[in-house]
Amino acid sequence: MAAVLIGSLLLWAVVAAACVAVGSTGEIAWPGSGFARAYRIEVVLVASLVGAGLGAAGVVYQAILRNPLADPYLLGVSSGASLLSLLWYVGSLESFSTTLAGAAGQQSFAFAGALASVAIVLAVSSRRGRIEPVTLILVGVIVNAVNGSIYLLIYFRHPEIVSRGGGPFTFLVGGIQTTLTRQQEWLAACCVGAGWLVLAYIAGQLNVASLSEAEAEALGVRIQRLRWIGLGVASIVTAAVVAISGPIGFVGLVSPHVARLIVGYDQRKLLPLATALAAALLAAADAVSRYLTHESLLHTQLPVGVLTGLLGGPFFLLLLWRSRHRYSGAS
Repeated sequence: MAAVLIGSLLLWAVVAAACVAVGSTGEIAWPGSGFARAYRIEVVLVASLVGAGLGAAGVVYQAILRNPLADPYLLGVSSGASLLSLLWYVGSLESFSTTLAGAAGQQSFAFAGALASVAIVLAVSSRRGRIEPVTLILVGVIVNAVNGSIYLLIYFRHPEIVSRGGGPFTFLVGGIQTTLTRQQEWLAACCVGAGWLVLAYIAGQLNVASLSEAEAEALGVRIQRLRWIGLGVASIVTAAVVAISGPIGFVGLVSPHVARLIVGYDQRKLLPLATALAAALLAAADAVSRYLTHESLLHTQLPVGVLTGLLGGPFFLLLLWRSRHRYSGAS
């Protein structure tokens, strides 16, 4: 277990060090001044933090929901954050709510929206304190659809928000923001760090999450309590990173699958490796996005969420094809 943890940290450290050379400008060169170096390191650390949170949450979601296609946004985290982020923009345009919107901040609204969506999904799908994975997934899909419809309704009701710099689009495709305050970064880091420790503590029990309730209790695991804790903590971690980055697709979906190819299905090994892989993947994707902008290959900086979607989709299809081919060959 210690070897996997140390190896995961080394993997992330190597990739992060390489990404610092690209930093926030896209120019491949080690920064000379202390300010430039600190700024580039901050960008890489924020990207790594977001990736780590998504990777850890993806492992837990796939284990508890018994679905390899589950990702951290399945229960409405991204749609809830996007909706409340849009409301923040609308509120900042209205004179009566400008003070409230300015005081709370976009990240606070996004975090609240993400948690509210998850709370609704859990409340509607649970029955007498019991959670069933299939029902949870169905309710999550419905809540995502409703949030998306309300988002479009508000968006077309207030077309003037398009002219604002950045607008609400950050919370549609996701990106690594460089305008965060230290307080916002530290709050997100504390949520992810504390949540990861809780998930690591229950990682051994996640190995029996795919069993029936009777089988799990025979092994000494209270499966319903495990589902509530795992999904709750993973959702808080996801909400914390989505609040500062928007929804960045495929990172939390692909990294657990890649980690399984390396260490197998033991959740105690899978969690740290998937976390490190996701952190390294997002830091590298952000560096590539900035490099493409610096080389004038793009007219504007490509949001990292677009890049991960373009690369993650085909890569995930390749993983599925290989797994099906291996299964067919074995049979």
